[in-house]
Amino acid sequence: MGRRSMGPPTGDPAGPPRRRNPIAARIGVVLLLFAIMIASAMAGYAIIEHKNPIIAISQVFVPSPQQVFGRDNILVLVEGLDYDYTANDQPFSSQSRSDVIWAVNLDFTNRHIYELSVPRDMVATLPDGTEAKINQAQADGGVQEAEKVIAGWLGIPGFDRYIILRINATKELVSAIGGVDVYVKTSTCLRDKVRCTGGSINYDDSWGHLHIHLKEGMQHLNGSQAVGYMRFRHDWCSDPCRIMRQQQVLRAIVKKLKGDKVNTMLHLGDLINVFKRNVQTDFSNQELISLASYYAGIPQSNIVTHQVPYTSDVYLPDYGDSLIPDTTARAKLVADMLIAPPSPVPSPDAMALAAIVPSTLRVDVENGSGVTGAAERIAKLLKKDGFTIGNVGNASRSTYTRTRIHEHSTVTFAADRVKAALPSYAHATVVYDPSPSPTSTTPVTSDVTVIVGSDLADHKG
Repeated sequence: MGRRSMGPPTGDPAGPPRRRNPIAARIGVVLLLFAIMIASAMAGYAIIEHKNPIIAISQVFVPSPQQVFGRDNILVLVEGLDYDYTANDQPFSSQSRSDVIWAVNLDFTNRHIYELSVPRDMVATLPDGTEAKINQAQADGGVQEAEKVIAGWLGIPGFDRYIILRINATKELVSAIGGVDVYVKTSTCLRDKVRCTGGSINYDDSWGHLHIHLKEGMQHLNGSQAVGYMRFRHDWCSDPCRIMRQQQVLRAIVKKLKGDKVNTMLHLGDLINVFKRNVQTDFSNQELISLASYYAGIPQSNIVTHQVPYTSDVYLPDYGDSLIPDTTARAKLVADMLIAPPSPVPSPDAMALAAIVPSTLRVDVENGSGVTGAAERIAKLLKKDGFTIGNVGNASRSTYTRTRIHEHSTVTFAADRVKAALPSYAHATVVYDPSPSPTSTTPVTSDVTVIVGSDLADHKG
């Protein structure tokens, strides 16, 4: 039998040409064009919205928080645990009190984060009816009792989620991103920027493994230094000053993560490991991904921080000096920051603002910064711009970091007209508030009340 012919060898130019599948080719072209269309659309969307294309794409394909939670906002309890040491000098936090207490409102309507700090030494009533420092609830009954006691103390129904930061969370986080730049402040500097005179913070607690030796001024802090600075409370204002330092470091961390994206990406693995080791939460992975996508690139002005002020202190047996809350200010802060996200307000255009004659608006100015003369300087600035100035004095507290503008007027955009007259570097928050000023002790007859924060305290006029 003869051999069966196998045809010309592959690649033989004398062989018949191979037929290409026209349908497959067309499908390939269509898919390619479809991919180019999506990429172009995403790039255009990113340019229009001024977003990183990767963030823009992720925000299209990742469900929004409203979809995931089925709500316009959620309340989150954030606690940082205090710790003790074993006989072998090892830190532990079981049955420990909370060292940091934040009630956080994640506002999905306006893409804001409201963080209300509760000093850990505030007097609260525990479930058994006894009075104690509010951070004792965590030690007695864990996060479940802490949620119940803190929610009741604030006057809110409860929290939707919780985050517990273990001992080394902040230390390892700061170390993982290569440290942070913080303007180290003594208590005098916290109270009055003008009196930042180059002092220092020096404190040693060998038993508590706390050694703080920092000079006043801009410093690059490693993880241990940042935690030491956040924990320091041995000055005239004790816990409230400690909270202000915590907020300083928090803003520095956010700035580092947002501002140095290459550094963040390089340390992404370390950051994930820090989270796994040191964070306890009842958020699901899907919820965390949705929140991370939604709040990526959030401007600093959309993060609002305050702390509950106190009126006096009292000695509690077994607890020592404890703080009595300012219940009026607490109720106002809870209403403004936690009860519900404010309704979206349309942004005024230039023509609408220009139509408002400054002299028709009466403006009260209150000093909430603690810096002497700040209210007078801003009142002088607004008067020069044509506004009618009413009462000028002090707010009931001096811990405002951001200027607040309360609108009581029936004139639409009255507060925005005043805001437009303030220096561009101010991060003023507009509050549409037909009720009287939350801080003034005198009847309000003005259209707008400006509470000057530390962001405007140094204005020279």
